[in-house]
Amino acid sequence: MNSEFWQSRWQEGRIGFHQSEVNPLLIKYFNHLNLPAGSRVLVPLCGKSIDMVWLAEHGHDVVGVELVETAVQEFFAEQNIFPTVHQHADNPAIKYYQGQLAEQTITLWVADIFALAADDIGDIDAVYDRAALIALPADTRPKYSDQIQQLSHHASQLLLTLNYDQNEWAGPPFSISHDQIQQYYSDHYQIAELEGEPATLNANPEMTVTEHVWLLNNKQD
Repeated sequence: MNSEFWQSRWQEGRIGFHQSEVNPLLIKYFNHLNLPAGSRVLVPLCGKSIDMVWLAEHGHDVVGVELVETAVQEFFAEQNIFPTVHQHADNPAIKYYQGQLAEQTITLWVADIFALAADDIGDIDAVYDRAALIALPADTRPKYSDQIQQLSHHASQLLLTLNYDQNEWAGPPFSISHDQIQQYYSDHYQIAELEGEPATLNANPEMTVTEHVWLLNNKQD
């Protein structure tokens, strides 16, 4: 799952993971984060998700991180936003696009998420992870979960995952078990499962899949 894999997916238009409508589970459960207006929400591996539009329209600034610059450019073009582009002060391989929507700021970093530091992206009040954790293979997920916790200073998270028989499908998106969620997050978070319901996987619609919604709250709060 290197950068070339995702670059080719976008170049070839093989982006079945992109949803044309706002994720209904975001709408249903986002209020569980109890965020005041103006909060900054981190959306890792954001692609061109229109969930970011929903977040902005509901009064929140958005900070996205995306490896593929084409996805970031398409997001702003499709939303008729003319962003400014800023180069990272110390790393020429990193830049960010920034624009306004519904009086909120949307900042999308073009970067390997592991190359960013908390000082780069600034204060984060919550994390919305719909498609990041499930996009990563098992050997990368512990490192990723640690990185998100560092970038956000263990801010609360709304996390969506899938669970299925891995003998039927290899991923991505990858199947993640309850035990793995505990492994990745239980050191610093109180973990609550908000929903576990049948879902359909576009890549294999005949397979039995359960979609889970998790609320992760910092144990120190």
